[in-house]
Amino acid sequence: MAVLLAPSAPNEAERSLAGTVLNDEGKPLPGATVFIKGTFVGTSTDQQGNFRLDASFENGPVTLVFSYVGYDTREIKLEAPELAINIGLSPSATLLNETVVSASRVEENILRAPVTIEKVSAQQIEKIPNPEILSGLGQLKGLDVSSASMLFTSVSTRGFNTAKSERVIQLVDYMDTALPSLNLSPGNLVGIPELDMESIEIIHGPASALYGSNALSGVILFNSKDPFVYEGLSVRLRGGQRDLLDGQLRYAKKLTEKLAIKINASAFRANDWIANDMAATQSSANPQGSALGYNAVNRYGDNGYTFNQLQQLPGGTNPELYGKTAYLPGFSEAELVADDNRTTSYRLQGAVSYLLRDDLKLTVEAKHAEGTATYQNISRFRVKGLGTNQYRAELKSSKGFLRLYTTEDFTGNSYELNQLGTLIQNSPLTEGGSVSYAQQFYGTYNAAYSQARRSGLPMDAALAAAQTAANQVQLSTSAPRFATLRTAIIGDQQPGRGAQQYFNSFLHDISGQRSFQLTDHGTNLTVGAAYRQYRLGSNGLLFSDREGQRIKNHEYGAYGQLTQTLLDERLKLAFAGRVDEFKNFKAAFSPRASAVYSVGENKQHNFRASYGRAFRSPSQTEQYFYNDIRTGVLIGNISNGFQGYNLSLFNSPQLLAAAQTNPAVLQPYEYTIAPLKLERVNTAEIGYKGAVLPNVYADVSYYRSQYQDFIGAQTFVGNTDGSRPTPQQLAAGYSTAYSDQSKPTRVLYAYYNNNQEVRTQGVTAGLTYYFRRALNLTGNYSLNVLDRSNLPAGFQTFFNTPKHKYNVGANGQAGNFSYTVNYRWVQGHLQEMPFATGTIQDYSTADAYVGYNVPKLKSTFQAGVTNAFNTNNVQVFGGPQIGRLGYLGLRFDL
Repeated sequence: MAVLLAPSAPNEAERSLAGTVLNDEGKPLPGATVFIKGTFVGTSTDQQGNFRLDASFENGPVTLVFSYVGYDTREIKLEAPELAINIGLSPSATLLNETVVSASRVEENILRAPVTIEKVSAQQIEKIPNPEILSGLGQLKGLDVSSASMLFTSVSTRGFNTAKSERVIQLVDYMDTALPSLNLSPGNLVGIPELDMESIEIIHGPASALYGSNALSGVILFNSKDPFVYEGLSVRLRGGQRDLLDGQLRYAKKLTEKLAIKINASAFRANDWIANDMAATQSSANPQGSALGYNAVNRYGDNGYTFNQLQQLPGGTNPELYGKTAYLPGFSEAELVADDNRTTSYRLQGAVSYLLRDDLKLTVEAKHAEGTATYQNISRFRVKGLGTNQYRAELKSSKGFLRLYTTEDFTGNSYELNQLGTLIQNSPLTEGGSVSYAQQFYGTYNAAYSQARRSGLPMDAALAAAQTAANQVQLSTSAPRFATLRTAIIGDQQPGRGAQQYFNSFLHDISGQRSFQLTDHGTNLTVGAAYRQYRLGSNGLLFSDREGQRIKNHEYGAYGQLTQTLLDERLKLAFAGRVDEFKNFKAAFSPRASAVYSVGENKQHNFRASYGRAFRSPSQTEQYFYNDIRTGVLIGNISNGFQGYNLSLFNSPQLLAAAQTNPAVLQPYEYTIAPLKLERVNTAEIGYKGAVLPNVYADVSYYRSQYQDFIGAQTFVGNTDGSRPTPQQLAAGYSTAYSDQSKPTRVLYAYYNNNQEVRTQGVTAGLTYYFRRALNLTGNYSLNVLDRSNLPAGFQTFFNTPKHKYNVGANGQAGNFSYTVNYRWVQGHLQEMPFATGTIQDYSTADAYVGYNVPKLKSTFQAGVTNAFNTNNVQVFGGPQIGRLGYLGLRFDL
């Protein structure tokens, strides 16, 4: 303290500003920010509340702006350097004085944001105990979090949740974190460490008017810490259950008053959660426990064979079995993953920032991140070494920015579990042999059943005897042959022969924005534009880039937003609109109109209303998929659509035979899929945010949405060029078990738009009581309702969202001790996922964090636990049961 207050060399004293920021009780406020108004020149206070920065007085007095979450921002004007500034901040009359930038892409008070928005501060982020930061956001109202594994979490708002979060865009400093190949964000697996997060902002609902493609249901923006403001070395170490080890390091330094650097590094490892649901899938022909076997949710390679008179098996013909389906025993996820159950995340980032002027900053950044986890979509994928390289150059002023960045993704040694299990079953009994394990199983089953019936056993007993005999010839997971096949198939990229996944694509993005103050009476204009190009590469293993040439795709758009304040700045009106153009789709216009009206002496009551339209463009896989897995082709749909037939035709050889002489019998089975177009939503929303009582704050919203052209997928029989197969082509496809890659007629899995309008509505309500610094009480409730009045019976909506969920919690700080505790309850609900469909049961989780700060050691001792009572916690149908995870940790701030 004495060092800070004592003047140093005269030339330094001529520029230096130093002092202490205190609360109204005279205690220091560590982490308060101090800025020279209208510039990027700033700093933050240390653990004793002290600060120091240099300022130039050549152009006259400077104004310092002091701010801290929950306290009134204070400004002071200085005529000359001062080394003994003591500033006291008082608790805000509303305690919600944070500014946000994501809602309108310009700074505004969170109370007056035109849409439902949440902000999580750095102090709150530090107290989230979950190993993956996004999974901890489930304690906020209106957010659905779905963890397919420990480090792979999907987030959605207002329904239509999936395990891949394709309708909510995730940004780090406005850079998209999605993998270019898949257009999905793998949670924070390749994001930024928590030590470098200044805040997280979450927009609920449509945001395409300002963010363009894929902001159909919201935006999650991670804001990193500025090295000019947050200097020093921070290290966090954690260790806990499931062999968890987590280390993070952040170092930032101002090398000069104009040049600053930042380095982030993190390493995480733990034993991953493994899915183990052995219930029968909805598509299984037999129930769980059947003597014919059954298809289980988390069993792979348990393929079925339907007995028929056209194919002969050992043991002779058995008409009693015709039409019945026998299933291979398959392999569990634990057996296929084997000793590869570690989940990991490694991230390294460096940035250099230079102040060209006090209000103009240039930043150059490079980041490498990779991790291992399990991802769930049409199957469960073990993403091993999946990652991204990202580079950014940004020129930013107080009025706008120009930003360029590029993202490269890579797959590492990732593999798919369904393919792995199936290919093991279809492998020969011995190297170079002609009989596979699957053929041996079905032949043994048929022969054993025939023998049992000839011995006089009744049908049920004969089926049981057949299953026992066939199971004995199933490849044992303890056999050396299993390990050999598993290793070979995981390491092979060739579809139909290997399960390894491969893609390597690039996203190039350039965007700019500028804000203008049109009048002195609250009229402001913001304009911006963006262009992005995809360069997709998979060597023909994921996309249709079979000639070795990368597929190029692009989209671009421009937006504007006009705002006007009226009635002594109590009424704020805004209109935003964006036009986006695509290579493969028609142009889209996304408008948003909003109004916010503030009442009360301190404008503590804020009422908002908005209407917006948003869209989602089909992902790159939905557009350009071409993955031939021999038993079928996963294929994109942007050309002329598809003409085909219902898949049930392949289960009716008699009908196929009849079609050779009378093609008209096929007409009832005809299937047509139009080329893809954009998904769309229209949403109206009203809400309130403010202080309903002294120290009691509420945020309530109601929304109503209409969705159109939702993208789904359908399996059918067709030609890969989109034409309808002839009866002869259908017969040829059936006779080769639809796995001959030279045949044009195949089983196809293609994407389509559903023409049915889907309507939803919902309410979110949050309440916070700031009783005192040592005790704050929080609670929130979310209601999401699917309107089925206009939907046909059995219509799949993929809503995948609980009708009711709530959180209750407490947090506070007493001296050097801080804590948070939260209880979350989620109602059971139907989940219609590409991988499997079923009902998630009610689940709950209790999470807690405690920290004790030792200022003399510049350290904080930490402890945390998630799902403290180890309750059932399956968040994704077909995903793992997430159990208790506790840890101890230590943080240093030097």
